[in-house]
Amino acid sequence: MKQLLSGNEAIALGAYHAGIAVATAYPGTPSTEILENIARMDGVYAEWAINEKVALEVGMGASYAGVRTLVSMKHVGLNVAADPFFAASTTGVVGGLVVISCDDPGEHSSQGEQDNRHFARFAKVPMIEPTNSQEAYDMMGLAFEMSEKFDTPVLFRSTTRISHCKAVVDVTGERKAAMNKAAFKRWPEKFVMVPSNARIRRVAMEERIVKLQDYVEQFPFNEMIIADRKLGVISNGVAYQYAREVFKNASHLKLTTLYPLPEKLIKKFAKEVEKIIVVEEIDPYIENEIRQLGIAVEGKKFIPMIGELNPEIVEAGAVKAGLLKGSTSTPSKAEPPKLPARRPQLCAGC
Repeated sequence: MKQLLSGNEAIALGAYHAGIAVATAYPGTPSTEILENIARMDGVYAEWAINEKVALEVGMGASYAGVRTLVSMKHVGLNVAADPFFAASTTGVVGGLVVISCDDPGEHSSQGEQDNRHFARFAKVPMIEPTNSQEAYDMMGLAFEMSEKFDTPVLFRSTTRISHCKAVVDVTGERKAAMNKAAFKRWPEKFVMVPSNARIRRVAMEERIVKLQDYVEQFPFNEMIIADRKLGVISNGVAYQYAREVFKNASHLKLTTLYPLPEKLIKKFAKEVEKIIVVEEIDPYIENEIRQLGIAVEGKKFIPMIGELNPEIVEAGAVKAGLLKGSTSTPSKAEPPKLPARRPQLCAGC
């Protein structure tokens, strides 16, 4: 069955079909609609928490008791939830625990433009990011499987355009039976991080990253497209859509597993092309990671580090860098319409 869904609606439905029993959140654009949609679904306990820290702590409790749990917030909300987020990385999980961070490039409704991809490496938590609503739906099930297989919370990153833009989604799944009757098992060596237990869990954290490194090499939504070998473009999230539109003839590598990165796949792609550029929003996260692999790459030399991207911005940067010829069409000189100013508004109900 096909449905027209925003990224947030797709995330909610994907989590529901993955069998979540608990969903918690603190509202904040661009993440709010995730819990709003889940709250209408049968068989899920949904809770607006007093803040993001409490939301994640409730989610951790549900996960420790063995049920699949989704916790969602905007990017600056993860700052508030950082304490339990790092703790969950250390303890691991029982039921799958997926934490949604919806970043806001361009600061459309935020006090900061931070790039939460850095949180994954800092906390040693795997991170995945869709490039459209279909992947947002499909990858939710994989996120919960990853969480349980590798005993870890999973950071699922979205951005404003992915969260709010709508696309046709092929909804092929049915709801997986959720374990609603949680039975908490006393397990102090896993959940109580006194130093003697924490040292053992610290080793487990590093061991799981090694296992995840092999896993991401086979992740089904990472995709390599070989066309013109003179230029290879690596991108993620909505920037992948812009890159495909601007660099129509180039070879492309789409990354959806951002920590750990699929190093073997990146090295394979590098051997296929003469020059590599990275198109990504905000920080040069992927660009710097690829440089550490010993691969020559460019990106932020001509792709802005501030504000969200769009095809026009990417094209202008590519022309400036000599990667594309300038447009031969005459730009319109029409004056933009003078619309009345609209003051910033809080979301309805805030």
